[in-house]
Amino acid sequence: MIPPFDLKRQYAALKPEVDAAIADVLERGAFILGAEVAAFEREFATYCGVSHAVGVGSGTEALHLALRACDVGPGDEVITVAHTAVATVAAIELSGARPVLVDIEPRRATLNPAQLEAAITPRTRAVILVHLYGCPAELTPILEVARQHHLRVVEDCAQAHGAVYKGQRVGSWGDLAAFSFYPTKNLGAYGDGGAIVTDDPTLSERLRLLREYGWAERYVSHSKGLNSRLDELQAAILRVKLRHLDVWNARRRALAQQYSTLLRDSGLQLPFEPLDGAHVYHLYVVRTPQREALRAFLGERGIGTLIHYPVPVHLQPAYADLGYRPGSLPETEAAAAQVLSLPLYPELREDEIEAVCNAIRAFPNARCA
Repeated sequence: MIPPFDLKRQYAALKPEVDAAIADVLERGAFILGAEVAAFEREFATYCGVSHAVGVGSGTEALHLALRACDVGPGDEVITVAHTAVATVAAIELSGARPVLVDIEPRRATLNPAQLEAAITPRTRAVILVHLYGCPAELTPILEVARQHHLRVVEDCAQAHGAVYKGQRVGSWGDLAAFSFYPTKNLGAYGDGGAIVTDDPTLSERLRLLREYGWAERYVSHSKGLNSRLDELQAAILRVKLRHLDVWNARRRALAQQYSTLLRDSGLQLPFEPLDGAHVYHLYVVRTPQREALRAFLGERGIGTLIHYPVPVHLQPAYADLGYRPGSLPETEAAAAQVLSLPLYPELREDEIEAVCNAIRAFPNARCA
């Protein structure tokens, strides 16, 4: 069996470091917003190339609080994509704003800069661009349009820890950036967790108030906030893992290159490797019109695959009230019908990739097209 991911392998490699970090927290007996969170925030901000990081409860809450810190609320609109985890759009609705969804650029599978201007209205306050699958979005033209219209830019970096665009890490380009530390991410905790990073000290201070009831001092709320705090155990684990992140990302890139070499003549549409940045392959996503048949064929041979994402947000039943219909976002819908995520994680072995590729080449519908 080759699973789509295997967190037990990673823990086995890190067990002494992780166990020691957890034991230290347990012995200190402080579990919420203590020394580990403060240290991780400093270290992660430095890693991202920004001045401030604020640890929160999840990636969804990171996006929600980022919008709240920018005073986005009821009556406002936020532009993003439908080819993303539902969390991106859920965070917009949590802020009280209305999501406005635009189509993707098919190679990167990220927000198409050419579609941004037409989506802006007098109510637009922000753009959330998603660095999907580990591939950096095309930031320069998106930022140019956003700045012309005085819009806030929030980077959704939930799948792109360590990715690079034009020599600079993603997360350091927009006004704020939201990260998820869900366990399967390139940098994952052993539970939920998230962070917002920014170079703006005013936004950083707002975020620190928002994440804990608006407290500038304990039990005194200076603004209306909520409870969204990264805990000490998760921060300690993340500090251990952060030290390994660049090595893991390099390994992901090497394994992705092996896939791309072995699948060159398979007929699959392979992931796009941007010339202006570095993809960190949170997922290795191929496309084929024969997706369901290929997935079943691989499953019968013990190869696990996933679909990110089978139903775009604008066609989800819960978001029918946004008013989109089939055909509204053709590139998004085409991707949703064809994408397939193959197994990829730093601990995956080269012989396992060969086995996956051999199975794909044995697929009876030759060349998968």
